[in-house]
Amino acid sequence: MPDPDAAYWDRLLKGVSRSFYLSIRALPPGMRRPVAAAYLLARAADTIADTTALPPGQRLTRLLAFRAQVRGSCASYIGGHDSGPDTVSRIVSGVRAGPAAGAPGGASSGGITAAETALLDRLGGVFALYESLPEPDRARVAAVVVTLTRAMEMDLTTFPPENSGQVTALPSADALDRYLYLAAGCVGEFWTASAMAHQPRLDGWDAAAMSALGARFGKALQLTNVLRDLPRDLRAGRCYLPAPDLARIGLPPAALLDPANAAQARPALTPWLLTALEHFASAEAYLLATPRRTLRLRLAALWPILLGLATLEKLAHNPDWLTPHRPARVSRRWVYGMLLRSLPSAPSDAMLRHWIRGLRNRAERAANTPSPHRAE
Repeated sequence: MPDPDAAYWDRLLKGVSRSFYLSIRALPPGMRRPVAAAYLLARAADTIADTTALPPGQRLTRLLAFRAQVRGSCASYIGGHDSGPDTVSRIVSGVRAGPAAGAPGGASSGGITAAETALLDRLGGVFALYESLPEPDRARVAAVVVTLTRAMEMDLTTFPPENSGQVTALPSADALDRYLYLAAGCVGEFWTASAMAHQPRLDGWDAAAMSALGARFGKALQLTNVLRDLPRDLRAGRCYLPAPDLARIGLPPAALLDPANAAQARPALTPWLLTALEHFASAEAYLLATPRRTLRLRLAALWPILLGLATLEKLAHNPDWLTPHRPARVSRRWVYGMLLRSLPSAPSDAMLRHWIRGLRNRAERAANTPSPHRAE
């Protein structure tokens, strides 16, 4: 059953989420439980899909079982039958294999952190939390989590095993756009539907228009993550930059494993930096369409926009963007400053436009600047 102590779920969320935890904490109470339940379910599914303790085929089997559980079989667990907890146990069996010697951050030999292990250990409770939601919330959560698992399925069926020594690129720009929707664009739609269901002050929203903006908002955030994490993903055999983009500059996907190719490969990166910035223009429109009186919703949308744009600027300036140990990340000091500045700025459309467009313009100038020299 769900832990009655809300602080427990808060700690669990904080352990497995990064910047998104801030947005969940800012949400109005009515939205917080369904969004938290959706995030925890999606994070558990992602952990199952990404573990290296099992081969991809077994991960896919467990992921599909997880999807079926979300779709409805968890109801038997809430009713007290034996099938539910047994199903949950089968889904997570073998996903983690105990601490690996010298593994950083408490990671297991399957690449699972201590926080992720805690989440899997409480997966039955997470399902119960989900099932305790009112039916409309539960339907929205189920729809978005099912869609998110399709992105994870795409990863497992498109790319080679992590230890194969091979690197495969997505086949087309359309495939990347489809992945961005499955992995995050659908979250923008879910966010919009949940907000409209729980916030009477949003009764003036055009649901279809806001849902479309929300989908592009989600794509902006996911594309930022994809570009930032490219060096790490390459070493797992995954290249999200489309193969035709690389072919135009004469590089196979595996060539991106060599940081010395960063300058030559930059023409494949730049168009996607600019695409992300175009998506962030829709994110800005989404934010400004959120009424000033719904301050919590504004803050929850504002923070990922600012973090994403600052990350893109750093990435565009980074000559070592293919080097794993030199990622484009904003400093903790920058984050704290952003949080302090956001409180007085959030109610003002003019201040938000000035702040967001300044970040976006700097990132665009950096993206359009010829490849910087490598740092010595």
